[in-house]
Amino acid sequence: MKVGILSGGGDAPGINAVIRAVVRKAIQGYSFDVIGIKDGWRGLLEEQFIILDLKSTAGLLPRGGSILGTSRTNPFKWKNGPQRIFKNVEIHGIDAIIVIGGDDTLGVAYKLSKMGLHCIGVPKTIDNDLEGTDYTFGFQTAVSIACDALDRLHTTAETHHRVVILEVMGRQTGWIALWAGLAGGADAILIPEKPFNVNDICEIIRHRKKRGRNFSIIVAAEGAKPKGGKEIVYSPGVDAFGNVRLGGVGYYLGREIEKRYEGIETRVVVLGHIQRGGSPTAFDRVLATRYGIAAIDLVREGMFGQIVALKGNKIVSVPLEEVAGRRKGVDLKLYEMAKVFFG
Repeated sequence: MKVGILSGGGDAPGINAVIRAVVRKAIQGYSFDVIGIKDGWRGLLEEQFIILDLKSTAGLLPRGGSILGTSRTNPFKWKNGPQRIFKNVEIHGIDAIIVIGGDDTLGVAYKLSKMGLHCIGVPKTIDNDLEGTDYTFGFQTAVSIACDALDRLHTTAETHHRVVILEVMGRQTGWIALWAGLAGGADAILIPEKPFNVNDICEIIRHRKKRGRNFSIIVAAEGAKPKGGKEIVYSPGVDAFGNVRLGGVGYYLGREIEKRYEGIETRVVVLGHIQRGGSPTAFDRVLATRYGIAAIDLVREGMFGQIVALKGNKIVSVPLEEVAGRRKGVDLKLYEMAKVFFG
């Protein structure tokens, strides 16, 4: 059997650990051949492949990024895209494809799976917003990086008596903001699921000042928006899946706080792609490895149209149809708990 593997969408620490695990188990456990598909679905459209073996995947466990590259290519936006994919799969004798991706990439996998393509999904997104799994790999690494940034920002904010706003990733859900804010002792956390009122944020700052706390730390997900308003868009245009490029909520909030609260000085830090980069944490290395092993096992069993998932401490399989087009918002009970520490 020949198995293809691709990674699509944004990179997340742990992709290479998945690839390493798939290749090791496929070759040593099942005597399968494995080929890497370059740059997500685009590689399958353009026939960009590399041979993956034990030598080429050695040393990948701690390595960030993806040795296969990635893209936000949507085959359904290409002329005869799905047909080209099925033709190339047939030409190159690919029996199954392991798809490492988030909502958009796995959404394509679901559509192609319904058309007959043998797909197994591996959930990947630092946002942790995929239905069907408790955690996606890359999330814990992103939280760790954001938490480290908060620890560092605390000292400079306290020294200069400033309000420091840390903008983190989180287009439609606030998992990173909530977890990092809790772990990093943020004084307010803004998430897409809970539109905010700037006056409420100012009241938190005032309350802290009355207690002798002359600084504040605010964590904001990039998709957070004011009540009655819209997300802050960094630049016009959309990608192949219709996603706008968000960014700027931190600067918006900083300006509004200074308008309403005389004498307050704000600083904004946009963490950006630092959250995606570098080596995965131990948790993400282990989770990605478990996902890779489970994915190739599903291929061996012929259980296509599934994704691997974490439920509790067990790896299970979930139908792609239960994941595609659905998004997992933050646990609002956890957010209510976090509010105990606001102000």
